[in-house]
Amino acid sequence: MPTSSPTRLLQLASGLALCSTLGLTAALGQTKPATAITVQVNKPGAPVSPIMYGLFFEDINFAADGGLYPELVKNKSFEIQGQHFIGWNALLGAAALQTYTVTTDRPLSATNNHFARLTAAQASPNAGIVNEGFRGMGVKQGAEYTFSVYLRRGPGNVSGLNVTLEEQGRPGSGPVAATAGRVLAQAQIGGLTPEWKKYTVVLKPTATAAKAQLKLTMEGAGTLDLDVVSLFPKDTWNKRENGLRPDLVQLFKDMQPGFLRFPGGCIVEGRTLSERYQWKETIGDVAARVPLINRWNMEFKHRSTPDYYQSFGLGFFEYFQLSEDIGAEPVPILNVGMACQFNSSELAPVTSTAAAGPSAPEAHSHDDDPTLETFIQDALDLVEFANGPASSPWGAKRVAMGHPAPFNLKYIGIGNEQWGPQYLERYEPFMKAVKAKYPNINIVSSAGPAPDGDLFDKATKRLRELKAEVIDEHYYASPEWFRKNAGRYDNYPTTGSKIFAGEYAAQTVAIGSPDNKNSWDTAISEAAFMTGLERNADKVTMASYAPMLAHVDAWQWTPNMIWFDNLRSYGTPNYYVQKLFSLNKGTTMLPVQLSAGARNGQDNLFSSAVADDKTGDIVVKLVNYSAEARPVTVALQGVKKLGKTGKATVLSSPDLNAVNSLDQPLNIAPQEASFKVSSSNVTYTLAPNSFTVLRIPGKR
Repeated sequence: MPTSSPTRLLQLASGLALCSTLGLTAALGQTKPATAITVQVNKPGAPVSPIMYGLFFEDINFAADGGLYPELVKNKSFEIQGQHFIGWNALLGAAALQTYTVTTDRPLSATNNHFARLTAAQASPNAGIVNEGFRGMGVKQGAEYTFSVYLRRGPGNVSGLNVTLEEQGRPGSGPVAATAGRVLAQAQIGGLTPEWKKYTVVLKPTATAAKAQLKLTMEGAGTLDLDVVSLFPKDTWNKRENGLRPDLVQLFKDMQPGFLRFPGGCIVEGRTLSERYQWKETIGDVAARVPLINRWNMEFKHRSTPDYYQSFGLGFFEYFQLSEDIGAEPVPILNVGMACQFNSSELAPVTSTAAAGPSAPEAHSHDDDPTLETFIQDALDLVEFANGPASSPWGAKRVAMGHPAPFNLKYIGIGNEQWGPQYLERYEPFMKAVKAKYPNINIVSSAGPAPDGDLFDKATKRLRELKAEVIDEHYYASPEWFRKNAGRYDNYPTTGSKIFAGEYAAQTVAIGSPDNKNSWDTAISEAAFMTGLERNADKVTMASYAPMLAHVDAWQWTPNMIWFDNLRSYGTPNYYVQKLFSLNKGTTMLPVQLSAGARNGQDNLFSSAVADDKTGDIVVKLVNYSAEARPVTVALQGVKKLGKTGKATVLSSPDLNAVNSLDQPLNIAPQEASFKVSSSNVTYTLAPNSFTVLRIPGKR
């Protein structure tokens, strides 16, 4: 058949969406019989969880520092243990600096007790240091960036600090500094004193650069002390002073996520217990938060990242605030007294005592030899921090940070991805202590890293016996696994514990392979699997793809849902699959039957349906994992009233290996078109290799 315009095709084919912009190019002479799909509108099933589809955040792939948290200076406080000058280099220039070192002589504070000391025997324009940023600093022409620093003048006649933002030339290495490109912005700070004082100036770049660097030089000769060196964009989400990168938050918010799980992931556990994530270290004054080496920095030899650390500028308060900003339920995950079992497997001992009540904030200190009670107390204190009144010790900390109202925390996770008897013997007293004090808190428990096997079966059995509200299951597997397991939850019990599909992503090569891609094959296979989550909304209450974020120049793991560089970002095909499910989750599950008793997924056709009582629509999701167009007839059994026009949203590509990129961010992205609805038997032709969402106005 000759090519026709979308309008002409819609006129010729009543009810068939054959719009070329959607990739639906099936000929009207199609002889293949339509597959019959019956949606039982008059036999609604269980309610769909209002938080069904959400987000999983972990600080991997430079997701926080260098990503969502937009501080441009790497190692701003010189506090990285054993690597105090990481991110910094002395400027080239005939040894202009006599010495530059990190010292603890009369520091800024007890927690921020390291700082840089620069000494020059004579004045020189090269007497200074340069910060490389996180794979460079991304700055935009005309945007404003707040530079701030604590300075203290020592012996000599140093009269000021020269601040220069410039393009990178070649990168530095060890004692050899980076060479400079063109100057983007400059300022000078004067009025130095013999005591620590904070200075602030605004820089406005004259050009856009993806890889800039910050140069600091002394005016005059002598000694100058520096600490807490910051270059922070004014353009943050909600224009907050310690805000987040707006393009990334916008991608989150556009998904209308039901929840935000944070801060991970294996980051919760640490390679050892001393490297575990401790939420109490991440709140309060940003300048006083003590950084920690990131457990992903040396995990993979093929992606070694020794300069990867956590500044905790993005801490638990900011996570709660982000959840609120994007309309998502916060789901913090807490350490259960176990370091990562893929690393040291270090365990906190289980004693006979239990935490009795919240600890005072001023009594908190870093515990190098914690027992299980330490971790339980941290959980109890976290609930108080999130929900407690201003009169409570930890609630007062939240109020002091600028959030008088409670965050209304409803969920906490006990352990991330632990397994075996060591987990279960810690989970039980932990769960009981939390429930005794906060009976309305819903607890997320762990079924381990694998979706099957003896350890998985034993954990699931015991957790159900303990009446766990939510069991977290993880699966990283091939695209084929996801399609074959679309019926995974069909035979799960409808009562008792609910399922949280907490981490999943199809892998094109192998789990943890650096060659995995965010291909259309992985995304459409995940869509097929998610129809099974939706059809079992009485058993599955939450789902999230993982990991969420990755810097194109600094990743450790792939695939990931959203990729970015220092200036740009894009959603993968996997992102758009998650987004379409979230935007079309509906309110009530509707049973779906295929013709001749075919099972869901048979002949590579996958389907699910929901009613959206808020809009009055019936929403049908269809995955055609086939290289051919596929006609279907959707019979809306028992529908009471129908509108005349439906809306189709389609993701499709003839190339299963197709991907999105920074330069082609919408290579695979949703396309919309309307279609006619002339009866309760809605005809439609699915594009080859497509995921289609049909919204049909109708009352049930």
